[in-house]
Amino acid sequence: RRKRKKDRKKERKKKKKKEKKKKRKKEKKKKKEREREKDRQRERERKKERKKERKKERKKERKKERKKERKKERKKREKERKKGKERKKERKRKKEKEKERDKEKKERRKERERKKEKERKKKKKE
Repeated sequence: RRKRKKDRKKERKKKKKKEKKKKRKKEKKKKKEREREKDRQRERERKKERKKERKKERKKERKKERKKERKKERKKREKERKKGKERKKERKRKKEKEKERDKEKKERRKERERKKEKERKKKKKE
């Protein structure tokens, strides 16, 4: 009887030990899984962050491009305006020259008329 009791005790101990081992194994597995999940989460976060950064960069680039484009446009408009002003000045100058020429022509005509008048008067006198 005592032997049986001892045996049973031994068995129980063995069983307990086995259970403990099993439990430990399970816990280890759970821990590993948790760690893996954490890693996956971190990876997801990193990915998200990278995506955000890339978006930011692209936005910055687009802004830069737009700025460049606007500057170019402004320069172009400025050039055009300058050209327009120059053309206007040129037209004005030409008009002035034309006026001057007309004035001179008129003056010469008047002079000729006076001379002719003088000649006529002289002939009349004689």
